[in-house]
Amino acid sequence: MKYILFVCTENSARSQMAEALFNFHNKNPEFKAISAGTNPGKEVKPGAVQAMKEIGIDISRNRPKALKPRIAKDAYRIYTMGCSEGCPMTPPDKTEDWALEDPGGKPIEKFREVRDEIGQRVRKLILELQE
Repeated sequence: MKYILFVCTENSARSQMAEALFNFHNKNPEFKAISAGTNPGKEVKPGAVQAMKEIGIDISRNRPKALKPRIAKDAYRIYTMGCSEGCPMTPPDKTEDWALEDPGGKPIEKFREVRDEIGQRVRKLILELQE
């Protein structure tokens, strides 16, 4: 099993949505997504839960997880969500920053916008992994 790791600061919105979208759309059993945060929050943001529920994916039971050096070391690829400067434990040779805006504290429309952007990037990533 090869792990695709999605990282954001709190692991409470962007990386949670990326993990769920990857695992929902990916049909290749060789790959699985996981997510973590450099400074995990207490819960997944309600806006992220709502935005994902609107497209039929339930992340309401997910909990933020801390990024550990071992997780980063073992990951096949790592995608940071705009926090690469604060993520020194992700190896540069397998890390790409998607530079996505944090929707936290913003209206639900921003969560939807970020969700849709992540969805496009995840679908592209899945196609790349098939090559």
